[in-house]
Amino acid sequence: MNNSKTKTKMKIFYILNRTAFAGFCFAALLLMFAAGCNNYTVSNPAMSHYYLNPDKNLSELGRVAIVELDNNSSYPQINGDVTEAIFRALQKRQVFGLAIVRQSDTAWRSLQLEPDTTYTLEQLMAIRKTLNCDAVLIGSITEFNPYPPMTIGLRLKLVDLKDGQLVWGLEQVWDVADKTTENRIKNYFKRQMNSEFIPLREQVIAVSPLKFFRFVALEIAETFR
Repeated sequence: MNNSKTKTKMKIFYILNRTAFAGFCFAALLLMFAAGCNNYTVSNPAMSHYYLNPDKNLSELGRVAIVELDNNSSYPQINGDVTEAIFRALQKRQVFGLAIVRQSDTAWRSLQLEPDTTYTLEQLMAIRKTLNCDAVLIGSITEFNPYPPMTIGLRLKLVDLKDGQLVWGLEQVWDVADKTTENRIKNYFKRQMNSEFIPLREQVIAVSPLKFFRFVALEIAETFR
């Protein structure tokens, strides 16, 4: 194996060790390398902890159901707001059809699935039939701090219900106290707002959960390339 391929493989293993989807992705990558595949890439300077399946075409997924996120934080009321922000950000990307499924939805509850777990192929088939969708985006809020400096952690995955393959996955913590996050927020306002009062608006996002959620959702949506 040449040095280039060795470095690529080491980089992949490093990224996978930093994500909750390591086991699933590791197995998929071993299969890819065994077949001689060397075109796996993870590239986005703002979002380092995500996986995008190189063998999947996002535009061919069809209808995607976004299930309202589970919440492991101490603030149960934020589920709807975070899910809605992600839905709207992905909707603007116009990559695939979208629908939100609330945790209280009768159809979803009838499936009796454990939250934030890996589902079997039989369970995935049941989700497809019950929700009438081709893929499902599920996940959880791992942490949330509403007080400055605001913090939120998310664990998400998009699964193709036709074959059970992981299409996309992410585990990330956004901390406003982090300098790189602060710089991305500045860039966010420069792109989104045409105003000379950008510093003031940067302060607003640091204390407004809804604005913070929109920023986070935009970064998530930008990984769907």
